[in-house]
Amino acid sequence: MRPIVRIAARSADLGGGMQVGRLLPSRQQRMVGAWCFLDQAGPVQFAAGHGMHVGAHPHIGLQTFTWLIEGEVLHRDSLGNEQLIRPGQVNLMTAGHGIAHTEDSLHEGRRLHAAQLWIALPPGLQDCAPDFAHYPELPRWRQGSACLTLLAGTHGGETAPTHIHSPLVGLDIASDDGAALGLNLNPDFEYGLLPLLGTATICGERFPGGEFAYLGTGREKLDLALAAGSRALLLGGLPFAEPVLMWWNFVGFSKAAIAEAQRDWASGDRRFGPVGDGRAPRLMPPPLPWRIVD
Repeated sequence: MRPIVRIAARSADLGGGMQVGRLLPSRQQRMVGAWCFLDQAGPVQFAAGHGMHVGAHPHIGLQTFTWLIEGEVLHRDSLGNEQLIRPGQVNLMTAGHGIAHTEDSLHEGRRLHAAQLWIALPPGLQDCAPDFAHYPELPRWRQGSACLTLLAGTHGGETAPTHIHSPLVGLDIASDDGAALGLNLNPDFEYGLLPLLGTATICGERFPGGEFAYLGTGREKLDLALAAGSRALLLGGLPFAEPVLMWWNFVGFSKAAIAEAQRDWASGDRRFGPVGDGRAPRLMPPPLPWRIVD
């Protein structure tokens, strides 16, 4: 069995002083199946009068997948959706050809903890129509002293309602008193696990919160122990068939497509449209790292 790869979180600024821990993509591992991005926001206690406020920004070629653990966040997008997400719920936004959105803490001076993920859309769906869905109810069950919540895909005889387009699994595992459990895995999938709170021991190796464990493929079972008060996020999926390009908030298969999306956003093209009343600040991308020759 291949050794577990340790990936330390690196700090990233979402603006307004909001710092997150970025786990994917990294130098060691760019994706886990179609999961191509993973940020952990918090847990953080905002000072009075402060919260998370992410200005209007665009996406193409992906699905944004928000798993909320603590706090309340208001999502608004250019399709006209306005949706509050609470702990234990998932927001799933399909960017496809193009969408813009904002994310705001509902209450200032409160705590916030969330996992923000992206799923790369397969080639045939990269340019699909944008969409948004909210999932307030997810499969939950107990395995020993652990509580499992299925966020995506199929596990333990349960199937999550979240509508995804690649073979994936996302599983939240939490234990107040500590737990030791064995999880059955698909050997064709590659897997990674992130302790969101506390510590996890994976096949005898201890991982603190904020350190991602890339497990690779070929595993049929995972021996996992959680310390008391710990929580972990297990991600898995078939290795993505084609390498994807990621730049700023865009995912695609060609530099030209990403450059076009960046020009359209910068010029205010109707491809993305306004968010809400249009007064939210628009986040602008850095210069492209490559030159496109027409």
